[in-house]
Amino acid sequence: MDAKCSQLLPSVCSVLADPGHPVADDTCLEKLLDWFKALASAGPSLLVLKENPCLIELILAVLKQGEPDPVLLSFVLRLTGIFAASESSFQYLQQREVVFGAFGEAGPLGSPLWEDMTIRSGWVQGAYVMLQHYSAFQFLCNSGALDVIFTLQGDPSLFIAAGANRLLARLLIFSVESEPSRLLSSKDCDWPACARMMVVRVEEALTSHSSSRIKHSLKLLMTLFEHNQDAWTEILWSRIAETVEAVLMEEPIQAGPWLVDLFLSMARSPAFRSHECSLWKLVALALKNISLAQAGPLAHGLLKLEACPQAIKAQSLAVLLQPMDCILRATSHRLAASPNASSAESLLSTSLLCQTMAHLEEVQETACLAVDFPHRPLLCSMVTILQFCAGQAVSSSSFGATLGHLLIGSFRVQRAALSLLGALSRWAALVHDEERLQVFDVLLTYLRSPDNSPVILKKALQGTLKWLLTDLQPSVFLADLQQHQKFLRDTLQVLRKHLCSPSWEVRDSSLEFLSLAMKHLRGLDWFWQELLSSEFPTLLEDLLNDPESYVRASAVKTWGLFSLMAHSRPEAPLVKRNENTKEICVGAARLLEILSSDSEGFPRRAAVGVFIDWLKEGHPEAWADPAEFVSRAFQAVDGDLDWEVKINALELAGVFIAQTFDRLGLGQSSTSAGSSLAKMPAHLADVLRLFCQMKMFGFLFRALQDCDRPVALKACEVLLALKSALCKHRSKSSPSGDGAGLKEVPTETPFSCLLSLPAGEAAEKDCQDPERLSLILESVDLEGLRRSLDVSSDHLERNPQSLLQDILAAGNAEENKVDCY
Repeated sequence: MDAKCSQLLPSVCSVLADPGHPVADDTCLEKLLDWFKALASAGPSLLVLKENPCLIELILAVLKQGEPDPVLLSFVLRLTGIFAASESSFQYLQQREVVFGAFGEAGPLGSPLWEDMTIRSGWVQGAYVMLQHYSAFQFLCNSGALDVIFTLQGDPSLFIAAGANRLLARLLIFSVESEPSRLLSSKDCDWPACARMMVVRVEEALTSHSSSRIKHSLKLLMTLFEHNQDAWTEILWSRIAETVEAVLMEEPIQAGPWLVDLFLSMARSPAFRSHECSLWKLVALALKNISLAQAGPLAHGLLKLEACPQAIKAQSLAVLLQPMDCILRATSHRLAASPNASSAESLLSTSLLCQTMAHLEEVQETACLAVDFPHRPLLCSMVTILQFCAGQAVSSSSFGATLGHLLIGSFRVQRAALSLLGALSRWAALVHDEERLQVFDVLLTYLRSPDNSPVILKKALQGTLKWLLTDLQPSVFLADLQQHQKFLRDTLQVLRKHLCSPSWEVRDSSLEFLSLAMKHLRGLDWFWQELLSSEFPTLLEDLLNDPESYVRASAVKTWGLFSLMAHSRPEAPLVKRNENTKEICVGAARLLEILSSDSEGFPRRAAVGVFIDWLKEGHPEAWADPAEFVSRAFQAVDGDLDWEVKINALELAGVFIAQTFDRLGLGQSSTSAGSSLAKMPAHLADVLRLFCQMKMFGFLFRALQDCDRPVALKACEVLLALKSALCKHRSKSSPSGDGAGLKEVPTETPFSCLLSLPAGEAAEKDCQDPERLSLILESVDLEGLRRSLDVSSDHLERNPQSLLQDILAAGNAEENKVDCY
């Protein structure tokens, strides 16, 4: 602890201990605890206590108060736990009766204060932190705290109940490990006394037929197996496995979700990985006996485990596929009889169906699945579900009629089914033509439906894109390619209507689909021809003036990609539209207009993003004169109030600088390696002169002093990259190191260097002088400035000295009040 904090701490403790100054802000106490925790872990906590006796005085003063502030008492309990976590400090506190006063019968647990939830929470947290050594374990066992902690398992506060379970699990671990030389067995007499008593309590609760007691014991076991994976836990399990099995055999099964959590926590432990372990027998029983809604999460978790036995994985997959199998039976005459209509609702509720589809979507991409995934039947069931939801499925059975009544128009089921259908595109190469066409048809049905919500349309567009991209591989046969081309053509026709939708979400999702399609299919000639023949250029240009800023931003991004596609065509850099000589591609001038005049930040950010892409990918308008292209962007951005626009502009500057030095052969960037940029300088002096002409330094220096910290940090990083490039070049041209290279000249504080940057009229002159700029870069401690800017904005509030001063100021607020009446 530094000297200033040591001087302030006694006064702070006096303020906190004074009942006349209630704590108004408990966040200050949380920050104090964080500070003390850091102090205790950084060095001997006993030394902190001895050098600052005011801490013990504070704890004892609060513990002795008749009606202390619950928040303050909770703080004191947790503070005691932090220092008592060290055995030497624990003994020191014991001598002063601090531990007994906090966690023993003399403390709050034996008084009416215990009724306050805040105090019970502080007690549990403090005891848990304290339990780091055998002395603390003995204290809790001998002070009667075990009964209290078992009672807290059923606390109305879930936070306290969870903390009690963690504390009990740690006590059990300490008890077993307190006698490591003893060979544990499942026999009761072989366990240490505390562990034996705790295990008996667990067994009694599991056989009590009380739902709440069974739940508490299962939670304790789950916490134990999560926090300890030693071999003795298998011995413990062998003792209680039959009791847990009896719970699974009850009708109805008590506490099913907690059994699922217990089995999954055990399955992840190395102690139970043996396939002969009795755990797997109970897991198989659980998958069979518990309800499908509870078995789904268990099956999902097991399928993601590499160590799970293959037979259990197969059973888990069968559990997840059960609802899908029933759906296929509802419409297929080749399968066995469908379930009766009376069981339809319980078997295929909307929530169960959505949960199952979400699980299947995740596990079908699991590398350790180790069982054959039935992608084709699952694909058919997804198509059938979506047909039912759209009112298109035909079924003569009563179950099918009930299913149709449940699913038609269900928003949640449609969303989950479309998401899974899109994920199943990874199996497209193994799907038959007839099945693929069914997928295309159902996707088009949802794309064409005028009644679908924007969310459903977005999901349908995402699924459509996945199937298009997966199926358009070089190995696709000509007949399949024609099917895909027709599917894309039909999709683009629907998309053209959606771009004119009154819903801005629909317009935005359609633009997003179009831009992603352009990004992935830009090399296909037939895709380009489809775009041109579908009047998209006109629609996109109109959407640049959309009343919704999100749509304008998406239109800008899509236009940027469209322009790149147009200029990358081998036949002509500029493609004309019908008989009009006007270019179909929006040029830099239109984007600069958006950047300068759009009232919303999203389109302006998108415009700078397009400039970055054009510069990186060699768009003719960017590479015809890169310096002029970037300079015009700087002028448009200068003075912009949106910090993300400014950061994007700084990214543009960084790309341009890297490409410029790459031209000099310094290898700063690989984005333009091998390219021939027109009008780029060939010597360092020309580079600096060019940067001055572009007024780049003025732009960077203003950004370095920006009130938005991320902008200043980005400007600092760009200047550091520029400075590094200059140093490398000058060290090559002046290898003797005679002072020609730039060097760091540290200043008193990192931020004081900003005062030396040019400003006002001097900035215009200095930023046109390469030599003056070199001197400025030499004098600015950019590395120190970056470190300072990297510090989070609340570092002052988290500073211990500042925190102590704030508490003192709040405590003295009453004395400073003035009667203004």
